[in-house]
Amino acid sequence: MIVCPNCNHPNPDGAVQCEACYTPLPATTNCPSCGATVQADAAFCGQCGYNLHSAGVPHVHTAVAATVTPDIPVEVPALVPPDPLLELLQPDALGISGSTNSRPPESSLPPTEVAVPPEPAPQVPVTVSSPPEPVPNVVAQPVVSGQSSIPTPPPVEPTPTGTAARTQLQQVTARLIHVQSDRLIELPQNFSVIHIGKPNDRIPPDIDVSGFPNSEIVSRIHADIRVEGDAHYVEDVGSSNGTYINNLPLLPGNRHRLRPGDRISLGKGDLMTFLFQLA
Repeated sequence: MIVCPNCNHPNPDGAVQCEACYTPLPATTNCPSCGATVQADAAFCGQCGYNLHSAGVPHVHTAVAATVTPDIPVEVPALVPPDPLLELLQPDALGISGSTNSRPPESSLPPTEVAVPPEPAPQVPVTVSSPPEPVPNVVAQPVVSGQSSIPTPPPVEPTPTGTAARTQLQQVTARLIHVQSDRLIELPQNFSVIHIGKPNDRIPPDIDVSGFPNSEIVSRIHADIRVEGDAHYVEDVGSSNGTYINNLPLLPGNRHRLRPGDRISLGKGDLMTFLFQLA
Protein backbone atom coordinates (compact mmCIF):
# COMPACT_ATOMS: atom_id res chain seq x y z
CA MET A 1 0.00 0.00 0.00
CA ILE A 2 1.33 3.43 -0.97
CA VAL A 3 0.03 6.48 0.88
CA CYS A 4 -0.37 9.62 -1.28
CA PRO A 5 1.85 12.43 0.08
CA ASN A 6 -0.72 15.03 -1.09
CA CYS A 7 -4.11 13.72 0.15
CA ASN A 8 -3.03 10.70 2.32
CA HIS A 9 -5.15 8.34 0.22
CA PRO A 10 -4.02 4.67 0.48
CA ASN A 11 -3.15 3.28 -2.95
CA PRO A 12 -2.33 -0.34 -3.90
CA ASP A 13 1.29 -1.43 -4.30
CA GLY A 14 2.72 -0.66 -7.69
CA ALA A 15 0.44 2.34 -8.34
CA VAL A 16 2.07 5.19 -10.29
CA GLN A 17 -0.35 8.01 -9.44
CA CYS A 18 -2.92 8.61 -6.69
CA GLU A 19 -6.40 7.28 -7.36
CA ALA A 20 -8.00 10.31 -5.61
CA CYS A 21 -5.96 13.39 -6.63
CA TYR A 22 -3.85 11.96 -9.51
CA THR A 23 -0.64 13.06 -7.84
CA PRO A 24 2.45 11.10 -8.98
CA LEU A 25 3.38 8.57 -6.28
CA PRO A 26 6.98 8.01 -5.15
CA ALA A 27 8.84 4.88 -6.21
CA THR A 28 8.79 1.93 -3.77
CA THR A 29 11.07 -0.95 -2.89
CA ASN A 30 11.17 -3.80 -0.38
CA CYS A 31 12.93 -3.74 2.96
CA PRO A 32 15.91 -6.17 2.83
CA SER A 33 15.26 -7.09 6.46
CA CYS A 34 11.52 -7.80 6.71
CA GLY A 35 10.37 -7.51 3.07
CA ALA A 36 7.85 -4.70 3.74
CA THR A 37 7.10 -2.14 1.00
CA VAL A 38 8.93 1.14 1.65
CA GLN A 39 9.62 4.25 -0.44
CA ALA A 40 12.83 4.31 -2.39
CA ASP A 41 14.04 7.48 -0.67
CA ALA A 42 13.12 6.32 2.89
CA ALA A 43 15.87 6.19 5.48
CA PHE A 44 14.32 3.56 7.80
CA CYS A 45 11.78 0.78 7.39
CA GLY A 46 8.39 1.59 8.86
CA GLN A 47 7.86 -2.05 10.00
CA CYS A 48 11.13 -3.15 11.54
CA GLY A 49 13.09 0.10 11.73
CA TYR A 50 15.94 -1.21 9.60
CA ASN A 51 18.43 1.40 8.34
CA LEU A 52 17.83 1.31 4.61
CA HIS A 53 20.92 3.39 3.80
CA SER A 54 23.21 0.74 5.24
CA ALA A 55 21.61 -2.01 3.18
CA GLY A 56 23.34 -1.13 -0.09
CA VAL A 57 26.81 -0.72 1.35
CA PRO A 58 28.18 -4.03 2.66
CA HIS A 59 30.17 -3.82 5.81
CA VAL A 60 33.75 -4.92 5.15
CA HIS A 61 35.98 -5.78 8.04
CA THR A 62 39.54 -4.72 7.40
CA ALA A 63 42.34 -6.52 9.08
CA VAL A 64 44.49 -4.30 11.17
CA ALA A 65 48.05 -5.47 11.53
CA ALA A 66 49.35 -5.50 15.03
CA THR A 67 52.10 -3.08 15.74
CA VAL A 68 55.10 -4.71 17.33
CA THR A 69 57.54 -2.55 19.15
CA PRO A 70 61.08 -3.72 18.44
CA ASP A 71 63.40 -4.14 21.34
CA ILE A 72 65.81 -1.43 20.22
CA PRO A 73 67.09 0.74 22.99
CA VAL A 74 66.60 4.46 22.29
CA GLU A 75 69.30 6.70 23.60
CA VAL A 76 67.96 9.99 24.95
CA PRO A 77 70.59 12.72 25.26
CA ALA A 78 70.94 14.38 28.61
CA LEU A 79 69.09 17.63 29.04
CA VAL A 80 71.25 20.73 29.07
CA PRO A 81 70.18 23.17 31.78
CA PRO A 82 69.42 26.62 30.36
CA ASP A 83 71.41 29.65 31.27
CA PRO A 84 70.20 31.40 34.39
CA LEU A 85 67.80 34.25 33.80
CA LEU A 86 69.76 36.43 36.16
CA GLU A 87 72.16 37.19 33.37
CA LEU A 88 69.43 39.15 31.64
CA LEU A 89 69.08 41.38 34.70
CA GLN A 90 72.63 42.55 34.52
CA PRO A 91 73.29 45.86 32.80
CA ASP A 92 73.75 45.65 29.07
CA ALA A 93 72.96 41.94 29.00
CA LEU A 94 71.73 42.12 25.42
CA GLY A 95 74.38 44.54 24.25
CA ILE A 96 72.01 47.33 23.27
CA SER A 97 73.11 49.91 25.80
CA GLY A 98 75.26 51.55 23.19
CA SER A 99 72.15 52.73 21.31
CA THR A 100 69.61 53.37 24.10
CA ASN A 101 71.58 54.38 27.20
CA SER A 102 74.25 56.34 25.40
CA ARG A 103 74.18 60.08 25.61
CA PRO A 104 72.92 61.96 22.58
CA PRO A 105 75.65 63.30 20.35
CA GLU A 106 76.56 66.83 20.93
CA SER A 107 75.65 69.42 18.34
CA SER A 108 78.36 70.20 15.84
CA LEU A 109 77.40 73.86 15.85
CA PRO A 110 79.46 76.18 18.06
CA PRO A 111 77.59 77.51 21.09
CA THR A 112 77.98 81.09 19.98
CA GLU A 113 75.87 80.61 16.92
CA VAL A 114 72.90 79.44 19.01
CA ALA A 115 73.22 81.69 22.04
CA VAL A 116 73.95 84.97 20.28
CA PRO A 117 70.80 86.59 18.82
CA PRO A 118 70.94 87.81 15.25
CA GLU A 119 72.14 91.31 14.68
CA PRO A 120 69.49 93.87 13.77
CA ALA A 121 69.45 95.11 10.24
CA PRO A 122 71.20 98.41 9.74
CA GLN A 123 68.89 101.37 9.60
CA VAL A 124 68.96 103.49 6.51
CA PRO A 125 68.98 107.18 7.35
CA VAL A 126 65.95 108.98 6.04
CA THR A 127 66.53 112.35 4.58
CA VAL A 128 63.74 114.87 4.83
CA SER A 129 63.13 116.28 1.42
CA SER A 130 61.41 119.48 0.69
CA PRO A 131 57.76 119.28 -0.28
CA PRO A 132 57.13 119.03 -4.01
CA GLU A 133 56.27 122.16 -5.79
CA PRO A 134 52.59 122.49 -6.61
CA VAL A 135 51.69 121.77 -10.18
CA PRO A 136 50.23 124.85 -11.80
CA ASN A 137 46.66 124.51 -12.88
CA VAL A 138 46.39 124.81 -16.60
CA VAL A 139 43.00 125.91 -17.78
CA ALA A 140 42.14 124.34 -21.09
CA GLN A 141 41.20 126.98 -23.56
CA PRO A 142 38.43 126.14 -25.99
CA VAL A 143 39.60 125.59 -29.50
CA VAL A 144 37.73 127.91 -31.76
CA SER A 145 37.61 126.92 -35.37
CA GLY A 146 36.74 129.33 -38.04
CA GLN A 147 34.90 126.78 -40.11
CA SER A 148 32.52 125.13 -37.58
CA SER A 149 31.25 125.79 -34.07
CA ILE A 150 29.71 123.49 -31.46
CA PRO A 151 26.19 124.65 -30.55
CA THR A 152 25.53 125.16 -26.87
CA PRO A 153 22.69 122.94 -25.58
CA PRO A 154 19.67 124.85 -24.33
CA PRO A 155 19.21 125.05 -20.58
CA VAL A 156 17.02 122.39 -19.00
CA GLU A 157 13.79 123.85 -17.81
CA PRO A 158 12.55 122.66 -14.38
CA THR A 159 9.70 120.20 -14.46
CA PRO A 160 6.50 121.68 -13.06
CA THR A 161 5.15 120.07 -9.96
CA GLY A 162 1.78 119.57 -11.57
CA THR A 163 3.17 117.00 -14.03
CA ALA A 164 4.61 114.84 -11.24
CA ALA A 165 1.31 115.02 -9.45
CA ARG A 166 -0.54 113.82 -12.52
CA THR A 167 1.71 110.75 -12.85
CA GLN A 168 0.72 109.46 -9.44
CA LEU A 169 -2.01 106.81 -9.35
CA GLN A 170 -5.32 108.18 -8.29
CA GLN A 171 -7.49 106.11 -6.02
CA VAL A 172 -10.59 104.85 -7.76
CA THR A 173 -13.79 105.48 -5.83
CA ALA A 174 -17.09 103.73 -6.51
CA ARG A 175 -20.49 105.34 -6.10
CA LEU A 176 -24.18 104.69 -6.63
CA ILE A 177 -26.65 107.13 -8.21
CA HIS A 178 -30.28 106.77 -7.18
CA VAL A 179 -32.20 106.94 -10.44
CA GLN A 180 -35.56 108.04 -8.99
CA SER A 181 -34.15 110.97 -6.96
CA ASP A 182 -30.76 111.53 -8.72
CA ARG A 183 -28.97 111.34 -5.36
CA LEU A 184 -25.28 110.37 -5.22
CA ILE A 185 -24.07 107.81 -2.65
CA GLU A 186 -20.31 107.31 -2.19
CA LEU A 187 -19.41 103.73 -1.29
CA PRO A 188 -17.44 103.54 1.96
CA GLN A 189 -13.72 102.97 1.37
CA ASN A 190 -11.60 100.32 3.10
CA PHE A 191 -14.69 98.10 3.42
CA SER A 192 -14.56 94.55 2.08
CA VAL A 193 -18.34 94.04 2.48
CA ILE A 194 -20.91 96.86 2.16
CA HIS A 195 -24.40 96.00 3.45
CA ILE A 196 -27.46 97.54 1.72
CA GLY A 197 -30.81 97.59 3.53
CA LYS A 198 -32.69 99.27 6.35
CA PRO A 199 -31.96 99.53 10.08
CA ASN A 200 -32.32 96.21 11.93
CA ASP A 201 -31.04 94.44 15.04
CA ARG A 202 -28.84 91.90 13.23
CA ILE A 203 -26.66 93.62 10.61
CA PRO A 204 -26.78 97.44 10.53
CA PRO A 205 -26.71 98.64 6.90
CA ASP A 206 -23.76 100.60 5.53
CA ILE A 207 -26.08 102.11 2.90
CA ASP A 208 -29.48 102.96 4.49
CA VAL A 209 -32.27 103.26 1.91
CA SER A 210 -35.07 103.85 4.40
CA GLY A 211 -35.21 107.55 3.46
CA PHE A 212 -35.70 106.89 -0.27
CA PRO A 213 -39.11 106.66 -1.97
CA ASN A 214 -40.63 103.20 -2.25
CA SER A 215 -38.28 101.86 0.45
CA GLU A 216 -41.02 99.52 1.68
CA ILE A 217 -40.10 96.98 -1.05
CA VAL A 218 -36.53 96.74 0.28
CA SER A 219 -35.75 94.16 2.96
CA ARG A 220 -33.89 95.10 6.11
CA ILE A 221 -31.03 92.83 5.02
CA HIS A 222 -31.31 92.98 1.24
CA ALA A 223 -27.97 92.88 -0.69
CA ASP A 224 -24.20 93.13 -0.22
CA ILE A 225 -21.47 94.70 -2.33
CA ARG A 226 -18.13 92.89 -1.90
CA VAL A 227 -14.83 94.56 -2.77
CA GLU A 228 -11.95 92.33 -3.91
CA GLY A 229 -9.01 94.41 -5.12
CA ASP A 230 -10.28 96.66 -7.90
CA ALA A 231 -13.40 94.53 -8.52
CA HIS A 232 -16.85 95.05 -7.01
CA TYR A 233 -19.42 92.27 -6.77
CA VAL A 234 -23.09 92.45 -5.77
CA GLU A 235 -25.10 89.56 -4.37
CA ASP A 236 -28.56 89.04 -2.91
CA VAL A 237 -28.52 87.87 0.72
CA GLY A 238 -32.06 86.46 0.88
CA SER A 239 -34.31 89.46 0.31
CA SER A 240 -38.10 89.13 0.03
CA ASN A 241 -38.54 90.88 -3.33
CA GLY A 242 -35.20 89.94 -4.92
CA THR A 243 -32.37 91.87 -6.59
CA TYR A 244 -32.17 92.60 -10.34
CA ILE A 245 -29.09 93.47 -12.43
CA ASN A 246 -29.90 95.20 -15.73
CA ASN A 247 -33.52 93.97 -15.35
CA LEU A 248 -32.39 90.35 -14.91
CA PRO A 249 -32.99 88.55 -11.58
CA LEU A 250 -29.92 87.72 -9.47
CA LEU A 251 -30.36 84.33 -7.80
CA PRO A 252 -29.56 84.13 -4.08
CA GLY A 253 -26.06 82.80 -3.54
CA ASN A 254 -24.83 84.06 -6.93
CA ARG A 255 -22.91 87.27 -7.39
CA HIS A 256 -22.39 89.64 -10.32
CA ARG A 257 -19.29 91.68 -11.06
CA LEU A 258 -20.31 95.28 -11.39
CA ARG A 259 -19.21 97.39 -14.35
CA PRO A 260 -19.77 101.12 -14.83
CA GLY A 261 -23.34 101.72 -15.96
CA ASP A 262 -24.89 98.58 -14.44
CA ARG A 263 -28.43 99.03 -13.03
CA ILE A 264 -29.07 97.57 -9.57
CA SER A 265 -32.77 97.25 -8.73
CA LEU A 266 -33.81 96.39 -5.19
CA GLY A 267 -37.19 94.67 -5.52
CA LYS A 268 -39.55 94.28 -8.45
CA GLY A 269 -40.94 96.95 -10.73
CA ASP A 270 -37.75 99.06 -11.02
CA LEU A 271 -38.94 101.28 -8.16
CA MET A 272 -35.63 101.39 -6.22
CA THR A 273 -32.83 101.55 -8.83
CA PHE A 274 -29.18 102.58 -8.57
CA LEU A 275 -26.52 103.11 -11.27
CA PHE A 276 -22.99 101.87 -10.50
CA GLN A 277 -20.16 104.27 -11.47
CA LEU A 278 -16.42 104.62 -10.92
CA ALA A 279 -14.79 108.01 -10.36
